[in-house]
Amino acid sequence: MATQTAPFQLPPLPWPENALDPVISANTLSFHYGKHHRAYVNKLNELVQGTRFADMTLEQIVKESAGKDQKVFNNAAQAWNHTFFWNCLRKEGGKPSGALASRIDADCGGYDAFKQKFADAAVNCFGSGWAWLVEKDGKLDIVATSNAGTPIAQGQTPLLTLDVWEHAYYLDYQNRRPDYAAAVIDKLLNWDFAAEQLEKAKQRKAA
Repeated sequence: MATQTAPFQLPPLPWPENALDPVISANTLSFHYGKHHRAYVNKLNELVQGTRFADMTLEQIVKESAGKDQKVFNNAAQAWNHTFFWNCLRKEGGKPSGALASRIDADCGGYDAFKQKFADAAVNCFGSGWAWLVEKDGKLDIVATSNAGTPIAQGQTPLLTLDVWEHAYYLDYQNRRPDYAAAVIDKLLNWDFAAEQLEKAKQRKAA
């Protein structure tokens, strides 16, 4: 995740727009990334110009604006969440391995139980929001946040996320959020990225 300060740039996708077909279409990504994500970045730059936030990194802005400046928080958190989300996806998908798999077994009841709990968090998130696999208090957990909510504003370490705003899936799945969630979980989750986030959290604690 980038550590630049304002003006922020829309970061490039980690794969071509058609890379996630047919689970997430290029058409959906052209709107989701090219219009929604871009709009959050542009609005954030407009809001922080000439303010105390202008010299902060995106993550610092999220943490400093939480509960204090809702407009700044909404756009900063959504810019951060979307960048994180793109990195949580890859064409190959797969399953967790190594230390992360062991942690999922211990804290989530195994991979199949994780999939069910993660899907439930995504499907049952009322309205717009996000489902997350996080580390908090030394354990892995599955949480949901509403609207622009993000675990980094709550002192948690996100490992994976699933965007369940309607713009993330409506062009491909209409109102079938459960089908979208199941398809992404089964086919697109980037477990290598999740393992990297867990290792970074471990290193931060050891520092």
